[in-house]
Amino acid sequence: MSRPHHILPFTCMLLVHTTVAAAVAGVVTAPRPDSTAGAGPVAAGPLVDPAATALLARFKEATGGGAWDAVHATHTRGTVETGGLSGAFDVWDEIGTGRTAGRFALGPMAGGGGYDGVAPWSLDPSGEVTVERGPEALEEGRNEAYRTALAWWYPERWPAAMRLLAPRREDGRLFQRVEITPRGGRPFTLWLDNASALLERAVERGGLQTTTTSFADWRSVALPSPAGAAAPPRQVRLPFLVRSGNGEAKYDTVLRVATVELDPPLAADAFAVPTSRAADFALAGSAAAVTLPFSLRNHHVYVDVTVDGKGPLTMLFDSGGFNVVSPEAATRLGLAAEGALQGRGVGEQSEDVALSKVGELRLGGATLRDQVFYVMSLAGMREIEGVDVAGVIGFEVLKRFVVEVDYAQRRLTLTLPERFDPATAGVALPFVFADHMPVVEGSVDGIAGRFTIDTGSRSELSLHRPFVEQHRLVERYHPGEEVTTGYGVGGAVRAQMTRAGALRLGEVEVTAPLTELVTSEKGALADPYLAGNVGGGLLLRFRVTFDYRHERLYLAPGGDLGDEESPPAAGSDPVKKPP
Repeated sequence: MSRPHHILPFTCMLLVHTTVAAAVAGVVTAPRPDSTAGAGPVAAGPLVDPAATALLARFKEATGGGAWDAVHATHTRGTVETGGLSGAFDVWDEIGTGRTAGRFALGPMAGGGGYDGVAPWSLDPSGEVTVERGPEALEEGRNEAYRTALAWWYPERWPAAMRLLAPRREDGRLFQRVEITPRGGRPFTLWLDNASALLERAVERGGLQTTTTSFADWRSVALPSPAGAAAPPRQVRLPFLVRSGNGEAKYDTVLRVATVELDPPLAADAFAVPTSRAADFALAGSAAAVTLPFSLRNHHVYVDVTVDGKGPLTMLFDSGGFNVVSPEAATRLGLAAEGALQGRGVGEQSEDVALSKVGELRLGGATLRDQVFYVMSLAGMREIEGVDVAGVIGFEVLKRFVVEVDYAQRRLTLTLPERFDPATAGVALPFVFADHMPVVEGSVDGIAGRFTIDTGSRSELSLHRPFVEQHRLVERYHPGEEVTTGYGVGGAVRAQMTRAGALRLGEVEVTAPLTELVTSEKGALADPYLAGNVGGGLLLRFRVTFDYRHERLYLAPGGDLGDEESPPAAGSDPVKKPP
């Protein structure tokens, strides 16, 4: 599994809270037991500590007091730096509602993101829009909306529970701390300097990491004065330097604000999810669909591609992946690599990831133009897979075409979304995107959960460590000894092997899947928002169709249950609808 995260600019204290983690494996599942994601309005009286309210009132006075009552929107511009790259950002915020929308440029990459009042969305470098409706993304989006709305001062905008934490002393400074849990969000902690009453940092724990955002260089910004007003303009104070990171300082994101405009004119659709679609792809001869062969090794799908007319190059087709090229292949292709962003995956370590621009990617009769590729190490795959792997393709292809993976015939079919007919595609399973990866509702032996669908994993079913621990699955299944079950970005995956009774994905039931009870403490398979990951070892029982445009997965009989190196063997129908 290799999944570099796109850059999503959100706001925090009227500024961009950009998390640049060209991270390689982000997955989302069911909320933790203490999560309020998806809840309606908080019942009368969420717990609010009066001491916390008093502390935040000091913060308001120190940054403008009643002048904040007149601020309805902001327009912030500046520069962003991370991983040796720099660029510009431009963000609009609506204070009363918490809605936001922004754009960024960073080296060879450009994109955007925002929150429309319902869910966060992202705009990839080629213009494709993805709405994230997974629990973790919704919690993060709601938290950012709460902060954008300054709801700690205006609770009628967004209710939240608050409690005062014990103060902390660091480097001779005393900090007062308050924990806030917005309606439908997750807890985060504000650290306020006791002497100045200004916000020094915000700390928030997500599924895989804790993000700390620090604030400095507080400056006064004037509100627009009414025409003919004689009184001096009112002012508020804002931080013009923001640093965000997850504990590995070399990957920190630094935002330097150049200008902040208060109450700018807003377009009627300023915060709507963009409707633009990428226009950078085509099929040969104006065809409705094209088919190309693939090879199946270790339950992985490999296709031959050309990059800027050079090839063929063998790449892994990964429904959980983005465009990736190995450093060795990038050198052979003459691709320039820029930056060293953070890459994280199934292992517990981080790796450097660079960015590059490709003029043309060709898969058989399909062409994609002007693509951003992540340059990252794929060391060890040749020895493990027996294939000289030049890179990975996934999300960018799947977002543009409906893709059928016919394991029995060893072929991929790419169809234009508007020409796709689902009548013979099989059982339809709706999914939502979680960090650009499909997540399906399901259950394992009657225990409900959310499961990523990942052709880039060789396993059948991998159950995440938090899910295993929460449901005491070791005691239930009595698995074997801990072993290394895979290796990916960030290192090895360790798990105990067993066989579950049945996995259900929507209306589809698969009996006796070989199951990994993951023991790794970090990495993508330790994410508490996810129950499990369904890999190629199970998917090859089906003919699988991905329709990313309409957020549908189709499973049909006709999978390959035989030896990967032998002609496809006939097998029993793996698709069962539960009674």
